[in-house]
Amino acid sequence: MSTDPMPCEVGFVNGDVTLAGLVEVPDRASAGVVLVGGSGPTDRDNGTYFPPIRRHLAAAGIAVLSYDKRGVGGSSGDWRDATMDDLAADAAALDFLRTRPGVPAHAVGLFGHSEGGWVALRAATARDDLPWVVTNSCPGTTPAVQERHALANALRRAGADVDDALALYDRLVVAGRRDAAFAEAARLIDSAGSPAVSCDYWTGVDERLWAFLKRKQDHDPVPDAVRLRCPHLAIFGGADELVSVADSARLFSAAACHPDRHARATLTVQVFPGSDHRVQTNGGTRLASRYLDTLTRWILDRRQD
Repeated sequence: MSTDPMPCEVGFVNGDVTLAGLVEVPDRASAGVVLVGGSGPTDRDNGTYFPPIRRHLAAAGIAVLSYDKRGVGGSSGDWRDATMDDLAADAAALDFLRTRPGVPAHAVGLFGHSEGGWVALRAATARDDLPWVVTNSCPGTTPAVQERHALANALRRAGADVDDALALYDRLVVAGRRDAAFAEAARLIDSAGSPAVSCDYWTGVDERLWAFLKRKQDHDPVPDAVRLRCPHLAIFGGADELVSVADSARLFSAAACHPDRHARATLTVQVFPGSDHRVQTNGGTRLASRYLDTLTRWILDRRQD
């Protein structure tokens, strides 16, 4: 086992976008992983979430690369202008990591957190050479369904009027499917006068973000899961209020049972009871017990010799 690998600032190119990140390559690395962040303007650390994961994996002999999303940190472009295919193509990070000295190219896979799980699944379907993929708190539902679930939980916590707020949310989703202009969506919010939706869903939404939300809202990860040609580890926190864990596990399991699923595309579902969307406990102050060991062992057990 290697300890204390030195992190290194790196940059790589996908089309006309330059992405900046951080790579750690331990001595005698036996595997590698690209960490793909969640929704919004996520950087290479996904806030404070990735560093302890990165350190643990690297100490276990796994090379790790994480990167700033388009338009964040040192990366060019703008994630709000991107499609899911664009974000998946940014997993050119995978090819970059495979070319690093000391990295076993055949044993480098993808780890996607939350929205990053959708990105990792889409990237995986475009490749025949991926040894495995990990989705971490990734919904098996569409974004529209996932956001509705998260909003309902937030409203209940706040003691707000759930039914009226969700009815407004549903009208916004329908407007998005009609490709309604931002002004029309804003009028729906203003006319409803619902501060709960404004605070929990609409805060920070402008014309460009509205366009991104419209493009993304009906993305279905199940067809990508069906097309996988490698093992899939789906990790969830049992107390995740943002994702319907039971529905997501069921949908990924159904994909694994599809007659078109590749024979190599096994599914492992790991639920950590009592942990949240970041698979953390104690009010989000620590990762769930055995989470890091479980993740590390699953990756190392799937090395291709």
